[in-house]
Amino acid sequence: MTKTTQAANPGRLSGFLLILSAMVLGTGAMLAAEGLGIPSSRWGIGFGNSTRFTGLRFNLCDNHIEKIEGVNVTLWKPRKKAVSGTVNGLSLGLMPSAASLNGIQFGLLGVGAEDTLRGVTIGLIGAGSGEDMKGVNIGGIGVGCGENLVGLNLGGLGVGSGENVTGINIAGLGVGAGNRITGLNIGFLGVGAGERVCGITIAGLGAGAGERLTGLTICGLGAGAPEVRGLTIAGLGLGGEDLRGVHLTLGTVQVNDGGTMRGLAVSAFNHIRGTQKGVAIGIVNIARSLKGLQIGLVNIVYDNPAGRRVLPIVNFNF
Repeated sequence: MTKTTQAANPGRLSGFLLILSAMVLGTGAMLAAEGLGIPSSRWGIGFGNSTRFTGLRFNLCDNHIEKIEGVNVTLWKPRKKAVSGTVNGLSLGLMPSAASLNGIQFGLLGVGAEDTLRGVTIGLIGAGSGEDMKGVNIGGIGVGCGENLVGLNLGGLGVGSGENVTGINIAGLGVGAGNRITGLNIGFLGVGAGERVCGITIAGLGAGAGERLTGLTICGLGAGAPEVRGLTIAGLGLGGEDLRGVHLTLGTVQVNDGGTMRGLAVSAFNHIRGTQKGVAIGIVNIARSLKGLQIGLVNIVYDNPAGRRVLPIVNFNF
C-alpha cells in the first residue's frame, strides 16, 4: 500500500503543476486582454488592461483604453498607435499617457496626452500634449503643447505652445508661443511670440513679438516689436515701428523709417527715423520730424527750420 501511494504521488504532483500553470497562463492572458477587477470587471480594484474601469487600477502599460476613472497606476507609456481614451482622476507612473488626461497627473519621467491635459500635471522631466494644456503644468525640463497652454506653467528649461500661452509662465531659458503670450511671463533668457506678448514680461536677455509688445517689459539686453506699448526697460536697446509709452534704456531707442514714437524716450541715443511726438532725453537725439521736446547734448530735427535743425541742450517743435 505504501509503495503504491508513493508511486502515485509524482503523477498527482505533475497534474497539480499543470493545472496551476494553466491557471497562471489564463490569468495572465486575461490581464493582458481585459484585466481583472475585484469585485467587478468594471469597478473596484483592477489589475491589467481593463479598457473601461472605475476605482483603483494597476496596469503595466495602457493600450487602446476607453475610459478610466479614479486612480490609474501605470508603469510605462503605450505605443503611439495604442494611445487612446480618457483618464479622469489621479494618474501615476513613469510616463502616464492617454488621449486625454484630466485631474492630477504625476510622472517620474513625464506626462503626455495625445489631445488634452487638464488639471495639475507634473512631469519630472517634461509634460506635453498634442492640443491644449490647462491648469498647473510643471516640467523639470519643459512644458509644451500643440495648441493652447493655460494656467500656471513652469518649465526648468522652456515653456511653449504652437498657438497661445496664457497665465503665469516661467521658464529657466525661454517662454515662446506661435501666436500670443499673455500674463506674467518670465524667461531667464528670453520671451517671444509670433504675434503678441502682453502683460508683465521679464527676460534675462531679450523679449520680442512679431506684432506687438504690450505692458511692463523688462529685459537685460533688448526688446523689440513692430508695435511697443507701455513701460519698456532694456539694458542696451529697444526698437520698433510704432512706440507708445515710456521707453528706457542705457543704449538706444530706435524707431524704423516712417515710424512714430509717442511718449517718453530716455537713452544715450534716441534715433527716431520718423516722427517723435513727446519727449526724448539723451546724449544725442535725432528725429525726422518733431512735435515735442528733445533734451540732450546734441539735438537734431531734420524737418525743423534751418535755425533749429541742430541745437544743444534743447530742441523743440509744436
